[in-house]
Amino acid sequence: MLMSQPQRLTRSFYDRPALEVARNLLGKRLVHIDDGRRIAGVIIEAEAYGGEEDLGCHCRVGRTPRTLVMYGPPGHAYVYFTYGMHWMLNFVVEAPDNPAAILIRAVHPVEGVDIIAERRVSQPAVHWTDGPGKICQALNIDKRYNGIDLCDEKTPLFVEKGEAVPDSSVTIGPRVGLNTVPEPWKSIPWRFKVPRYEVLHAS
Repeated sequence: MLMSQPQRLTRSFYDRPALEVARNLLGKRLVHIDDGRRIAGVIIEAEAYGGEEDLGCHCRVGRTPRTLVMYGPPGHAYVYFTYGMHWMLNFVVEAPDNPAAILIRAVHPVEGVDIIAERRVSQPAVHWTDGPGKICQALNIDKRYNGIDLCDEKTPLFVEKGEAVPDSSVTIGPRVGLNTVPEPWKSIPWRFKVPRYEVLHAS
């Protein structure tokens, strides 16, 4: 019997409130077709950023060349460089002109694991993709993908439907690394995480 093919997430998935999208990304599969090979990981941690009023969000300063993609249609990638060494992958969500995005903080590798192992050779497997910069290194994601349409069937970077993650498995807490951001944005609980064990045993 033929198995059904995984399905790429459509625009309607991203065209929703940031918190809703961040929660529902848990269990979905991030895929990069890199040089003809699928490299993928199940999303296990994501953070929501939304609006110019969110002082933890890049759009707090309004429209700039860097943030312009966040003001566009949902379902596009926002990839930026930080600390002079790391690329960070985000998904634009909500309606155009209402800037919001989801930072992908951690994935569990499930495809192309040998390639990921080569790219992250200096780290133990448990730390291959447990940070946003590590994900981009492992999956070879950089500025080429800033603004890419994740919903276009021809693009090599996209997200597929995955396993549903029950609320009982989800941990919700403050976003990471916003040490200089004032309250309530520093501590607002907009980070969603599921243990790696739960992903491995989802089926």
